[in-house]
Amino acid sequence: MHDVAFTSFVAQEDYRGANPGVVVLPDQTPLEIVESAWAVSNRLDVLVSNDAYRLIHGSIEDAEMESLQSTLDRLVVFPFGIARAAIPRLKAQEKARIVFISSNRNRLPARGGSIPDIARAGANALVKSLSIELAPHGIPVNAIAPNYLSSETYYPKARFVDDAAGRAYIEQTVPAGRLADPEEIGELIRYLATMQGTFMTGSIIDFSGGWPVATQPPN
Repeated sequence: MHDVAFTSFVAQEDYRGANPGVVVLPDQTPLEIVESAWAVSNRLDVLVSNDAYRLIHGSIEDAEMESLQSTLDRLVVFPFGIARAAIPRLKAQEKARIVFISSNRNRLPARGGSIPDIARAGANALVKSLSIELAPHGIPVNAIAPNYLSSETYYPKARFVDDAAGRAYIEQTVPAGRLADPEEIGELIRYLATMQGTFMTGSIIDFSGGWPVATQPPN
């Protein structure tokens, strides 16, 4: 497991304590991360890229270029680097899988959401490009595109679960009437990571509880 927080030794120890048996990788560059992961067992069966970054909303006119760059670095450039570093290792194996966790927000772009929308669209494009390049090698590349997934980064519990107004917003917006549990997306990740076939590749799977839906016209 790699995380940007693992530059902190305390964060490393906390994660180890909460997840016994998991090897924590403190490395921060794509090549170092892949090499350290490979060194654990001389294999890299599944690469799961789950990158998050704080939402930066606002008009394009008022946007700071630094905000766009930092978002792209985290959500597009870093996953690109990880995939690029891993490809030689993956090709050298008999079997490998790549799973990206992207976003479904591009299905219904929101006003002021240009920066995260651009980044997520780029990440989805990366999935398609990788799937084309790796399909001849029998390496499926797929993505899960969630929205309204319970997460302190995007849907903090205090605002969207504990607060009555936040709960009402979710109930009115998401056909499923709730936020998704992390265990639910975990089931889908597990399937993509362990499926036997290789023909399913280049898929970007919606995981949004039926969102978006058309606005009902007034009576």
